[in-house]
Amino acid sequence: MKKIVTILGIAALGLAGCNQFKKGEGDMLYKIYSDKSGETIKLGDFVAFKAIEKTEEGDSVLFSSYDYDHSALLVREKSVFKGDLFAALGLLSEGDSASFKINIDSMTAKMGRPKPTHSKGKYLVYTIKVEKVIPKGKLTDSLFRDKIDVFLKAEIDKAKTTEDAKLKAYVAAKELKTAARPSGLHYVVTKEGQGVKAAVGDTVQVNYTGMFLSGKVFDTSLPEVAKKAGVFNAMRPYEPLKVSVGTHALVPGFDEGLMLFPKGTKATLVMPSKLAYGEQGNSGIPPYTPLVFEIEIVNIIPKAGGVASVPGAKSVKK
Repeated sequence: MKKIVTILGIAALGLAGCNQFKKGEGDMLYKIYSDKSGETIKLGDFVAFKAIEKTEEGDSVLFSSYDYDHSALLVREKSVFKGDLFAALGLLSEGDSASFKINIDSMTAKMGRPKPTHSKGKYLVYTIKVEKVIPKGKLTDSLFRDKIDVFLKAEIDKAKTTEDAKLKAYVAAKELKTAARPSGLHYVVTKEGQGVKAAVGDTVQVNYTGMFLSGKVFDTSLPEVAKKAGVFNAMRPYEPLKVSVGTHALVPGFDEGLMLFPKGTKATLVMPSKLAYGEQGNSGIPPYTPLVFEIEIVNIIPKAGGVASVPGAKSVKK
């Protein structure tokens, strides 16, 4: 299979690949780890792949599909510049894996990609493992869409059937001594609080950090955590979430957890997807995704004290 490479990436494939980077199209450099037989990816083809994007220095991961425990998905489009990521896909086929160096200045000028502020390198490094290719060929748009839908349904079914095993593996790997609730919620108290617990209708003020099982933070009320995790948003307020509990304003597992502990408690909640975003997922959270929340109960205000609205914290809302 002919390959002069240009593309996205993912590190930590555990592949031997000791060969050096070679010169490819435009200003791209590439290194092939696995080169399977088969047709290369054509314009219009659907591609599912695992990917990691890093700075050239290798000390900063900018994106990893492994954090979300699902493949990155796209349809190959025409190249924006010579040696860009779409051109790179055209050099791979199903089952292939490779790393690529793509010129940052070209991505910034042609695609509007911001430069990483902490990197002085010339390239961004991408490593990819192509998992599935659905050729467009001469298929009608309708038939092509049907084939993609079949693949996506199979991926969702796989996530559903493996969720329980993933949760058990996470608890075992972290050596968590969790307590289990009948709902399926697991929790670990890391600091005991004092006083009464919140009842339905009470207002709870809570600091939280929401994570995937990989440890990737997707939302937090703590600015220092947001900055460290690379999810800081200067436009949002960082303060304890203030919400009426037991009123279905939150995802079920988070809502249940807030009524288990008195003021001052710090705890970790481990919840299956049925207590989070379920079979639909939500804004970057795939279907059947179990979640972890680290929480601290800052205050509990009895119902008679008034109920406040929820400031923007999408991660814990329904």
